[in-house]
Amino acid sequence: MEAGSFLRTPVPPWKPKQHLPHRLPPNFLHISRASSSANSETSYRGPKPKKDWIADWASNNDDLVRSLPIYVGGLSLLAVLVNRTVSGIAPVADASSSQSRADLLTLGLAVTNILAGLVWLSIRPKSLSRVNPEGIECQRINPDLPTIVVSELLWVWESLSEVTCCRSLVIVYDTSCILQTGFAAESSNTDEKAFSVDADKLMEGSLCQGVMKSGTQSYLANLSLYPGRSELPFLPSNTQAIILQPLGDKGIAIVGGDTIRGFTSSDQAWIALIGEKLDATLTKYLDNLSITQLDRV
Repeated sequence: MEAGSFLRTPVPPWKPKQHLPHRLPPNFLHISRASSSANSETSYRGPKPKKDWIADWASNNDDLVRSLPIYVGGLSLLAVLVNRTVSGIAPVADASSSQSRADLLTLGLAVTNILAGLVWLSIRPKSLSRVNPEGIECQRINPDLPTIVVSELLWVWESLSEVTCCRSLVIVYDTSCILQTGFAAESSNTDEKAFSVDADKLMEGSLCQGVMKSGTQSYLANLSLYPGRSELPFLPSNTQAIILQPLGDKGIAIVGGDTIRGFTSSDQAWIALIGEKLDATLTKYLDNLSITQLDRV
């Protein structure tokens, strides 16, 4: 009886035991913040930036530093002569005298310092400055291009001309010049002011052929040193540097700059990415599209 009644008694539902949150002292938060900042200041033991005072002083006093060996050599010569006069040694060098041998060695070092100073003063790094392109400004866009392609070409030109030393841009695609903008050489033809681009002749040249075969960007940092300069008659005569960027296997972009070695490594990488984007756009919209000869806008 008791066992049966015990089994029939309903079991109350189980409730988990609730843990009340511990109360924190009101100043606990303030103390933890203060200790955290203190620990962060004391735990950092990495290198701290410091200023190189010697390098800064040398760069700010370039003429004095270059002429310093001359002063040292001159003072050394004067010191040898004064020492030889005061010490009462005979003016004629005697090989058996240790003082004479030391004086000869000192004279040799002094003359070497003077010559080194003269060399430092005569050889100076050439300052690279921008030049004004010797040509006329033009903007030629193929009239058969879709509007979206024209917009992207203009965006490429504005981006390069604003951020880099680019002053001329020529884009050839599928044996046709679709864009010529910026500065161009002046044409001898009275009908045209700017020298037009002969796309067929350009693509047959050694510069473009080498870039198209390799499929990689070519950077001519000092254009005047390369014999292939004659293949680019449409660029201003004083163009300092160019970048040849392939656009897939059908086109090429020629970026002309106004400064020797003016395109940095970041500029080159960025132009390569722009070339890939432009190649995708041209491939998408210009395939199976008849492109006529370039007209002037």
